[in-house]
Amino acid sequence: MQSKMVSEDSDTLAKTVVDAVLKVVSKDGDSYSVDLDNIKVEKKAGATIRDTAMIEGIVLDKETVHPNMRFTVNNARIALLNTALEVEKTEMSAEIRITDPTQMQMFLEEENKMLKEMVQKIRNLKANVLLCQKGIDDIAQHYLAKNRIMAVRRIKESDMAKLEKATGGRVTTNIDDLTEKDLGTAATVQQKTIDSDKWVFIEGCKNPQSVTILVRGGSQRIVDEVDRSLHDALMVVKDVIENPFIVAGGGSIEAHVASQLKVWADSFDGREQLAIKKYAEALETIPLTIAENAGMDPIDSMANLRTAQNQNKMWTGIDARNAHVTDMMEIGVIEPVAVKEQIVNSATEAACMILRIDDVIAVSGGQPGPGGPPMG
Repeated sequence: MQSKMVSEDSDTLAKTVVDAVLKVVSKDGDSYSVDLDNIKVEKKAGATIRDTAMIEGIVLDKETVHPNMRFTVNNARIALLNTALEVEKTEMSAEIRITDPTQMQMFLEEENKMLKEMVQKIRNLKANVLLCQKGIDDIAQHYLAKNRIMAVRRIKESDMAKLEKATGGRVTTNIDDLTEKDLGTAATVQQKTIDSDKWVFIEGCKNPQSVTILVRGGSQRIVDEVDRSLHDALMVVKDVIENPFIVAGGGSIEAHVASQLKVWADSFDGREQLAIKKYAEALETIPLTIAENAGMDPIDSMANLRTAQNQNKMWTGIDARNAHVTDMMEIGVIEPVAVKEQIVNSATEAACMILRIDDVIAVSGGQPGPGGPPMG
């Protein structure tokens, strides 16, 4: 983050990212894995970057369904439903013929009774929060509020999956199948006003396997920039946890590999030697580009870098911030090995692919290929 617009707040953001990733790490034997889908990122302008925080739970950009519901529930017992709290319609077309006003009243009362029974089932399980993926009927909302059950509706399916992992509950498709074992828990479920919007915070989950990073900033542009920076940081931390090896940055490792390749190239003759040396030169374009972007003299910088590398100072690279050649490991500029491997492999494969395409074009155009006259 030091090279981005958020560099001044990088210490706060870095701690937030590391804390979030460590919450969702899963162990498989001797290895660790991180599913970044378990980290939800919500963005909201109207505060400072330092107000960005990790929530040990899930933040929903929704509000409670009824104004008379309580907005804070402590020691929450959470029911997760992906079925509607509504009277189901028949799958086939049907009509009811009513010949007496009392029949209409009976019909409405029966609907109310069905909805009241649904709410009572939730109440009997001692649930005090209902999070529903689908709709909640107005009558059901009334009974929920009357029973002091906080409810949120039309939650996204992806958020329901995260709520399962955060609260330890289980999403149920049929209210009749809901049991106390299916209920999730959280220390607090609270509706808060963020800027001008009302959001629901499910916080204080015990051992959450899914968390939320709430990104704040003074404007939408800053919030978007923080979001991009956090995404890069999350990927880096994920790579280090899954493949726990690092190297120094600043082009030091590329310069070191290049110096070793040049020595190795002398053990070959002919074209093979030339190919190895050209590959080494290609690797040196990384520190060379860093030096040029930092406004340093590229010739002097590369000369000093090669001298240091020949003295076996393998972590020596280009310090772009202070514009000089130094030990990058000492100043804390590091990169995951996984990223470096991907860079080298991708660049090599791209070069091979371009060379193959060039051969095909030359042959199809009637030009002599590398092996002889045109193919007819």
